[in-house]
Amino acid sequence: MLNLTGPSIDSRFCDGVSRRSFLKVGSLGVGGLTLPQLLSAEERQGTKSSKSVIMVYLSGGISHQDTFDLKMEAPDEIRGEFQPIDTKLPGVQFCELLPQLSQAADKFSVIRSVVGLSDEHSSFQNLTGYRMGVAQRDGKPTFGSVVSQLNGPLDSITPPFVDLFPTMKHQPYNSPDSGLLGPKYQAIKADGEVLESMKLRYISADQFSRRRSLLQQLDDFRREADAAESLVTMNHTYSKAFDVLTSSKLVTALDVEQEDPKVRERYGKGSPKHLGDGAPMWNDQLLQARRLVEAGVRVVTVAYGFWDTHGNNFSHLRKHLPLFDTGISALIEDIHSRGLQDDVTVLVWGEFGRTPKINDKAGRDHWARVSNALFSGGGLQPGQIIGATDKTGGEALDRPVHFHDVLSTAYHTLGISPDDRMLDTAGARLQILPPGVRPIRELI
Repeated sequence: MLNLTGPSIDSRFCDGVSRRSFLKVGSLGVGGLTLPQLLSAEERQGTKSSKSVIMVYLSGGISHQDTFDLKMEAPDEIRGEFQPIDTKLPGVQFCELLPQLSQAADKFSVIRSVVGLSDEHSSFQNLTGYRMGVAQRDGKPTFGSVVSQLNGPLDSITPPFVDLFPTMKHQPYNSPDSGLLGPKYQAIKADGEVLESMKLRYISADQFSRRRSLLQQLDDFRREADAAESLVTMNHTYSKAFDVLTSSKLVTALDVEQEDPKVRERYGKGSPKHLGDGAPMWNDQLLQARRLVEAGVRVVTVAYGFWDTHGNNFSHLRKHLPLFDTGISALIEDIHSRGLQDDVTVLVWGEFGRTPKINDKAGRDHWARVSNALFSGGGLQPGQIIGATDKTGGEALDRPVHFHDVLSTAYHTLGISPDDRMLDTAGARLQILPPGVRPIRELI
């Protein structure tokens, strides 16, 4: 294994991993995945689509009654503290803390009646379509890994799947892995700290070049000693690994400092500081996601904010919804202004909603019976409110939409059908989602 480290440093990430560990041609990634392993997957022939999905996961479960589905006619113990404001859609109102999303409502659709989720604080349902225990037991792969196998990379130096999730304190919030698909289809982890490593912060380009030359000499020697096909394959994948590390394409996409300052200001920078035991509200990552899909990444996953408001729900939302409003509206409007609304899908959702009744701590507890999801772009029909809840926001009253159908719609925008099959590492055919799942008809 080739270590790409420079001078000795003591700086460590929040999870205790040293910066030095991130640049090893052989350990860039997670869960033991090596970069050459990732790149050793053959590019899939007959690629279905060049389209992309940005999935924004709202860790903790955001309150649907205090954002996109206010219940002003409900009793005081349910209604909440916020007032509604009009949107671009006639007769549709959102929370007063979402003025920019209200004015962009013609560019996205809200599903107010998402059902089928379980009371489980994890990202697994949103990203795999299965509860965490089932996904882990059966090796269900995360969304981006499925897309990586079925659609493949667009080119040899741009990975199909980049995961911007940080390492969160509550472990089930963290990213699911590639499961039975194997490490070839694991994500490239590329949060802000990895970006610094990919910029070769602790080693000069000349040093990197010399070490590549040394590795090449060693590989040449080994080829002379053993002309086995496996060695040729190893040499090829290591060469591709170097191409990724030295290419400016991915690094440039991740570097928001290169963005127009006005655009970056429009997104609102946020902060990399984690909220509670969940994700930060780091709006730079929303901008990174747009830049990554423009660079050819098929799937970008972002963990955003902490919405588990068992106490002080209203003060928490009053503090954090304005930044949410700024960042999500900026991403949606940016996709449209750049002419990407047919090619890039934005999906924003969490693991469940919140209780209709406000508890004695001015909070709302877990509520899996119904929640919201937001879709924009991907050639989907915008400007719709799909489904409705009852007068307390506790049950889906009209057009319940199963969360499997939400995921199926995201797959659909990439040309992937629920009837398509994946192949595990042993060559067995696997279903993507349970039988009977279909995309949301109103959107397609």
